[in-house]
Amino acid sequence: MVDRYGSDVLSDDWRKPPRGRSTELPAEPGTVVEDVETGWVGAVVAVEKAGGVHVVHLEDRRGRLKGFPLGPGFLLDGAPVTLVPPRAAADARLDAARAATARTASGSVAAPRTRARVARASRIYVEGRHDAELVEKVWGEDLRAEGVVVEMLDGVDDLAGVVRQVQPGPGHRMGVLVDHLVPGSKETRVVDEARRVRSYADHLLVVGHPYVDVWQSVKPQRLGLDAWPVIPRGQSWKHGVCAHLGWPHDTQADLARAWRRILASVTSWTDLEPELLGRVEELIDFVTAPE
Repeated sequence: MVDRYGSDVLSDDWRKPPRGRSTELPAEPGTVVEDVETGWVGAVVAVEKAGGVHVVHLEDRRGRLKGFPLGPGFLLDGAPVTLVPPRAAADARLDAARAATARTASGSVAAPRTRARVARASRIYVEGRHDAELVEKVWGEDLRAEGVVVEMLDGVDDLAGVVRQVQPGPGHRMGVLVDHLVPGSKETRVVDEARRVRSYADHLLVVGHPYVDVWQSVKPQRLGLDAWPVIPRGQSWKHGVCAHLGWPHDTQADLARAWRRILASVTSWTDLEPELLGRVEELIDFVTAPE
């Protein structure tokens, strides 16, 4: 049926101006607007603050400049706009530039924030908790982006047995980081035995650093030392280091607190020795490489 009385005049936005409602527009240089009151048309040249008021300077086609209070009262292609300081737009560009150059603690270019990736079957194994915590602090963001899990071995005395248990294979690689992997050490003999498990050799990578403990991979300068102290053979290395630094070392809790202090001195890859950095990067490349 035809409505003889027409539509309800109050059902719409009856206060809406003929040209539409004003929208905010950042006063970016080069933006051409018209001042409603004077009809002045010009391109934004600059925005400055004078006497507590933001002023936008517009340059017309003849090169003449005129200033106007920043705010409402301008038209862009016939539509009303409210000029606002370009700070928000500039901040957005700055944020984008920062994101493009942002680095993780490991020095890698930070990837955009995404949902957590499903964990890979390939894993990295480290000797103990301190190794795992250090790897997490420096490489954690990279590992989560790649879906790589770090697991603790609680020592490597039976590394060959662990390899047989894990059974690395295609799509299920096993990378292992070992402390004190130097010629003639117990760790070297253990690693050699694990590498002789031939059926898994193609999918196993064992690397190591020369330090007695992962503590020593932190640059001593971060703790105010010129070099890590030399601890006599037969004495607990961690206890000897704590004694040298004047830290309590009678109990396991004392050693745990000492490690927290050392770990707190690490903020990025620049705080670690290259002998550890290279080995961890090698393991990450190994477990994430396409088959």
